[in-house]
Amino acid sequence: MNAETNSTHPLLHIFSIRDFFLLWSGSTISMLGSQFTMIALPWLVLQLTGDPLALGLVLALGGIPRLIFMLVGGAVSDRFLPRTILIACDWANFVLAGLTAALIFAGAMQLWMLYLLSLLTGLLSSLVIPAANSMAPLLLPEDDLQAGNSILMGSSQLVNFVGPALAGIVIGVYAQSSLGIAIAFSVDAASFAICAVALWAIRGGRKLQITATSGSSIWESIGAGIRYLVGHEALRFLFIAMAVVNFLFVGPLLVGIPVLADQRLPEGARAFGFLMSAFAGGNLAGLLIAGVVSKPSGRTLSAILIGQIFASGAVLIGMGWITSTWIDVTLMLLLGIGSGYINIVVFTWIQQRTPKDMLGRMMSMTVLASMGLAPVSQALAGAISRWDLTLLFALAGGLLLFTTLWAALHPALKSLSHEIVASAVE
Repeated sequence: MNAETNSTHPLLHIFSIRDFFLLWSGSTISMLGSQFTMIALPWLVLQLTGDPLALGLVLALGGIPRLIFMLVGGAVSDRFLPRTILIACDWANFVLAGLTAALIFAGAMQLWMLYLLSLLTGLLSSLVIPAANSMAPLLLPEDDLQAGNSILMGSSQLVNFVGPALAGIVIGVYAQSSLGIAIAFSVDAASFAICAVALWAIRGGRKLQITATSGSSIWESIGAGIRYLVGHEALRFLFIAMAVVNFLFVGPLLVGIPVLADQRLPEGARAFGFLMSAFAGGNLAGLLIAGVVSKPSGRTLSAILIGQIFASGAVLIGMGWITSTWIDVTLMLLLGIGSGYINIVVFTWIQQRTPKDMLGRMMSMTVLASMGLAPVSQALAGAISRWDLTLLFALAGGLLLFTTLWAALHPALKSLSHEIVASAVE
């Protein structure tokens, strides 16, 4: 670690790195713009049709291609510079968002157009996500990577707080017309242009050696990435653990919590808001903690990982019986802190241990492990909670406790500890 890092607060030092500052400022502005579209799109569909089924189809056309083509996006990111992909996708998204705004201003928007636009933006996001997650390791020294990830993810959480409210205000001012919705899409279009310019201004960073292009197809590149993951014991263990934990936790969180608030907590919808804000706020705190504290040792990280899985199971079981909003809020806050911290540390370690020419593919598989089973988890949670809400929390929590036991006894946990120690020595 250099002298400048030693004498400067880690987060302030990160902001002094010009290329990272450009990445952070551009991506943060783009994420803020995306929040405007996130609020405006459902409102637009309901204005046009009043049909929840049409809304579900529009959202599905944006989400399904993203998951299906995520691995392809990762392979493409490893063939070309991630910065180049992001700039091209930002300008493409600028055109799509601008076209959407223009059609709304002109009163010419139709439902089939939204289907097509949603499909195209979903396809673009399958390229953007792995490329965006590959940028920080190319711009930052490894000693600064955890703090950099903390800043990027913390900014995302903060934007998730601020953006929807701003978008709601803009749309609400023109509630009797579509003008507010058109303005929201215009804001998103402008944010893509600003992000593209910021990325274009990046000049430094480590050069990514593109080795996949010679004599190998996209599918061969994807296969090579999967073989690397399967053959790496510690990475394979982490990916399986992420997939299982997210499958068991996301459904009860996004489906079970609102049902719990509606049926059992006296504050109703307010309780739902409190619980989700507590979890999001805890996540933000955990992200910031990870950015300022030293990287944990191998055994410490393993213990934190096991503890977080156990805590997730225990909290879910408790949710099935606790009817005090403020106890639930406290539990969600503490769980969010642990989640934010462990997510940053594990995410950073995966980036550091991945060969630079496989970053895109590994980041795409990380996203799939985190999000791939979410629709199935939500559907099952909806079905079980309709039958018995307590059973949903008890079943998910009990399976997470079983996952804790599996992870604690798995031989790869020791391998993970050894690799973390080795990376610290390097």
